[in-house]
Amino acid sequence: MIRFIASRLGFALLVLFSLSVFVFVLFYVAPGDPARLIAGDKAPESMLVQIRSNLGLDLPIHQQYLTFLGQALQGDLGFSYRNQQPVAPLIVNRIPATLSLVVGGVVVWLAIGIPIGIASAKRPGGLRDRIGQGFTLIGLSFPTFVLGMVLLYTLYFLPKQAGFTLLPAGGYVDLWPNPLNWAWHMLLPWFTLALVTAAVYARLTRGQMLEVMGEDYIRTARAKGLTEFRVVYKHGMRSTLTPLVTQLGADIAFLMGGAIVIEQVFGLQGVGALAVQSVASQDRPIIIGVVLLGGLFIVVANIVVDVLYVVLDPRVRVR
Repeated sequence: MIRFIASRLGFALLVLFSLSVFVFVLFYVAPGDPARLIAGDKAPESMLVQIRSNLGLDLPIHQQYLTFLGQALQGDLGFSYRNQQPVAPLIVNRIPATLSLVVGGVVVWLAIGIPIGIASAKRPGGLRDRIGQGFTLIGLSFPTFVLGMVLLYTLYFLPKQAGFTLLPAGGYVDLWPNPLNWAWHMLLPWFTLALVTAAVYARLTRGQMLEVMGEDYIRTARAKGLTEFRVVYKHGMRSTLTPLVTQLGADIAFLMGGAIVIEQVFGLQGVGALAVQSVASQDRPIIIGVVLLGGLFIVVANIVVDVLYVVLDPRVRVR
């Protein structure tokens, strides 16, 4: 197992290194002058030369990259052009909002999607299956921002007009010292994220369960007189978990890079909102930092998924 994890870590480091080279070169050749962005349009050329020298922008690209890589390995991602602040703290300060959104959303969509998928698969073509299929169809058809606006209108604006507050419109508050206030502010973002994603997990669970429930070992378990609960949840769900874990790892990694739409709709100052602001202002150091953070989450999620494969499925051999 140690050798297996070490090989995955080595590959992950190679991926991150390749990503850093690609992103750095991409922004190096992109149009625009960071010195002009910092100093303004009316700055004299002498000031621009001084700024480029201070930032190391007058050096060859390979020297710039080696300097950037050495600093990044120490946790220094440079300075924001707009804010004139270190990039790493700016990103780190945004992670709690994104992490709160993703963790809560994952819990809600798993609690909704997997039971619906199981109920649909237990009696295909029945009433529960039709209801589950309807939920899946509606969830997959609804754009996230539309669902967010609908929830805002029905659960915030209408009660507000009636003279009371059912749920806040959004905005992130810290978990401590009041976890209940934190959860209250996150309910609308959680359900906006979860209702769309739960449809994907309901469909995936149903498809996998239908395939598994036709296997010989399931018929053998029923022939032995095991209860339907044990057949479904002990034997059927174990084989269904592998594709679910794969999908979950990819979804969490993607969302941790910034759930851009939901953060914008509900005013959550997370990583996604920071990325949007940085793209609009052409703040390249922050964009590079956000891309590398997203890549880090993806490779870590893939390592965790690979390890879980070995734990969940004895047929997987560790090499």
